[in-house]
Amino acid sequence: MLRTITKTLVGAVFAGGLLVPHAFAETTLNALFMAQAAYSEADVRAMTDAFTKANPDVKVNLEFVPYEGLHDKTVLAQGSGGGYDVVLFDVIWPAEYATNKVLVDVSSKITDDMKKGVLPGAWTTVQYDGKYYGMPWILDTKYLFYNKEILEKAGIKTPPKTWEELGAQAKMIQDKGLLKTPIAWSWSQAEAAICDYTTLVSAYGGDFLKDGKPDFQNGGGLSALKYMVDSYKSGLTNPNSKEFLEEDVRKVFENGDAAFALNWTYMYNMANDPKDSKVSGKVGVVPAPGVTGISEVSAVNGSMGLGVTAVSKHPDEAWKYIEYMTSQATQNQYAKLSLPIWASSYDDPAVTKGQEELIAAAKLGLAAMYPRPTTPKYQELSTALQQAIQESLLGQSSPEDALNTAAKNSGL
Repeated sequence: MLRTITKTLVGAVFAGGLLVPHAFAETTLNALFMAQAAYSEADVRAMTDAFTKANPDVKVNLEFVPYEGLHDKTVLAQGSGGGYDVVLFDVIWPAEYATNKVLVDVSSKITDDMKKGVLPGAWTTVQYDGKYYGMPWILDTKYLFYNKEILEKAGIKTPPKTWEELGAQAKMIQDKGLLKTPIAWSWSQAEAAICDYTTLVSAYGGDFLKDGKPDFQNGGGLSALKYMVDSYKSGLTNPNSKEFLEEDVRKVFENGDAAFALNWTYMYNMANDPKDSKVSGKVGVVPAPGVTGISEVSAVNGSMGLGVTAVSKHPDEAWKYIEYMTSQATQNQYAKLSLPIWASSYDDPAVTKGQEELIAAAKLGLAAMYPRPTTPKYQELSTALQQAIQESLLGQSSPEDALNTAAKNSGL
C-alpha cells in the first residue's frame, strides 16, 4: 500500500527559551521489477541503495516477479487501491498501457539532452501514438551465441551468416558426433517463443500486421514458422526447446550442451563467468543470421522501459527515481549486464572493455531490431501465436493451418 510516512525529529535546540522542532517527510515509492535477465535483483537493489543514499527523503520498496507475471501484476495493481509508483514494462505494452491509462504520459519531462543522447531505436520502447510513457532502460535484442571450441573441432572457421547455414553447420557438428542436438531455442508456450519467432520473421521480411489486420499467416511470417518446425523435426534442435525459456537455454549452453543458442545480451557475460560456466572463454557472439537475398542479419526489439503509473501518489519522486536508474552514469556502471541506452557510452572504454565482440554484434543487431506488433490487443495476439507455434512443433497442425487459426483468434 502506498503511504507517506512523516517522521518528526525533535532536537533539543534551545533558542530564546523555545524548543524548535525539525521535521522531514519521507516518501515511500513502490517499484515493480522482474526477477531474471539483464540486471539481477542484487543489481537493482544496489542501484536503488545508491539512489536513496543520494535522496534520503525517499524510500523505495522493491518487488520482483518473473517476466511472465510482470504484465498482470501491473494491471491488477491498478484497481487495488494501492499499486505501484514505478513499473518495468516490455516494449510490447505501451499501446495497451496508454489506452487503458496504466502509465502517465511523461512527454513534457523528456528533455532535449535525453532526446539527443539516447539511441533513436531505444525510444520506440516507450512511445505510443507520438507520446512518451517512460524512459527506456534495458536496450536488448537476441543474438546468436556459439561455442568456439565446438565449431573449431567441427572444422568450421566462421559462424553462420544465414539461417540455412546455421542448419548446415549444426548438421556437421552432429555428424562428427560432437553434440547430439547442437541448437537450443526458447520455444516454451510463452512470450519467449514469440521473440524467437519475431527474429525469424524479421529475417524472412515478414509482416505481423497489414492495415491493422493479421498478415503473419502469409509470406515471411509463414516461412519463419516453417523454419522453426523444420529445425525441430530435423533432430538438430534440442527437443526440450519446446519447454525452454531463456534461462534454460543459458544453462544448456553454459554446460557445453549446445553449439548454437539464440538469447539476450545478458548471456554473454554470464556464459563467460568461469565460476558458473563450463564454456567460459569459448563464447562467441554474432548478430542473429539473415536469409539469402532478403536480409543480412535479424533481430527482435526486446527492450524494456521504466514508467510512472497513473495511480502513483508521488509521480515527481517516481520520475526522479527513473531518471537516476536510466542515467548514463548508472547504466555505464552496469554495462556488463545490459548495454546502455546512451549513444556516447559505446565510445567509453570502461563500457566496451572485455566485451568488444558483443559491442560489435550489438552495433548491427540493435540497428536491425524488428518490433512485435504495436496494438492494444497484443496479449490476445501473442497468446494465439504461442499456441500456433506449439501446435506446429508438436505436429498437431501444419504451420499454415496453425497461423490461420491464430489470425482468427488474435482479436484483430
